[in-house]
Amino acid sequence: MRKALITGVTGQDGSHLAELLLGKGYHVTGMIRHTSTDSLLRIRSLRDRIDVVSGDLLDQTSLIRVLEQSRPDEIYNLAGMSFVPVSWSQPVLTAEFTGVGVARMLEAMRQVCPKARFYQASSSEMFGKVRETPQRETTPFHPRSPYAVAKAYGHYITTNYRESFGMYACAGILFNHEGPRRGLEFVTRKISHTAAQIKLGITNELRLGNLQSKRDWGYAGDFVRAMWLMLQQDQADDFVVGTGETHSVQEFCEIAFDHLGLDWQKHVVVDPKLYRPAEVDLLLGDASKAKRVLGWEPQVTFHELVKMMVDSDLALLRDQLHERPRLAKVA
Repeated sequence: MRKALITGVTGQDGSHLAELLLGKGYHVTGMIRHTSTDSLLRIRSLRDRIDVVSGDLLDQTSLIRVLEQSRPDEIYNLAGMSFVPVSWSQPVLTAEFTGVGVARMLEAMRQVCPKARFYQASSSEMFGKVRETPQRETTPFHPRSPYAVAKAYGHYITTNYRESFGMYACAGILFNHEGPRRGLEFVTRKISHTAAQIKLGITNELRLGNLQSKRDWGYAGDFVRAMWLMLQQDQADDFVVGTGETHSVQEFCEIAFDHLGLDWQKHVVVDPKLYRPAEVDLLLGDASKAKRVLGWEPQVTFHELVKMMVDSDLALLRDQLHERPRLAKVA
């Protein structure tokens, strides 16, 4: 039985990846921060099938201990500060978690289990002010946020350990990937959740920033499959993972509201306060290398993704509304 360690297991990607690996017969260990405010909600159905251990990317000693306990064959580093807007208010902490934390994990791996295989979650945000479109593995980085700068460090330190120590360390430069498990602070989930609230009469307004910002949006369940495939190759390498399509925030709104029989223009308000200090206007991935080498293809289309998220939030909110009267009677 192969053993895998997932940092950030309680997140969107971590929970999808844990499900994938369990389905392939892995013994899965998930690392969480002892002080984390994240609940175990996303992995609640998996809790009795995986080991959960306490570790912290800020603490080298804890990472060594986790690796000594779990002795993984594969390490998936998905943890870090993942919400881009927060990185401007907490740039140093973002650098420690999302950047230097990668070096801490790689160094712990080099000491404890150097023969293991390592996956680093890099980000399309590293391309930032893009030098070419679409973006591929050879496209230069021009990060436009503290988050993206930290991700670039994590990406390059992964390459450095691969080249310096001969470790199997690879990075997936993943473009935006979403789903019903996305946090409510992210724009896609904010749209699907608020649209469902408007449909149910809970609220009447959705405030957003730049509606013309364009992203290459895919489904998280598809993207974690690419992570696993990267660690199954004979040689470690880096791969861009994206759908090859770009859509604006406005398009996301149009599909979400139309799916609910609503007119988005009657409810969406552009709020200049929600604009980024340095905007990333267009991200579009060229995943031809991943398709050629890994045999990876996205399966869920953009329209299917939006509708999936809206349907999920509508069902979630209806359950909550149904639950409130019952709880009130009990009280």
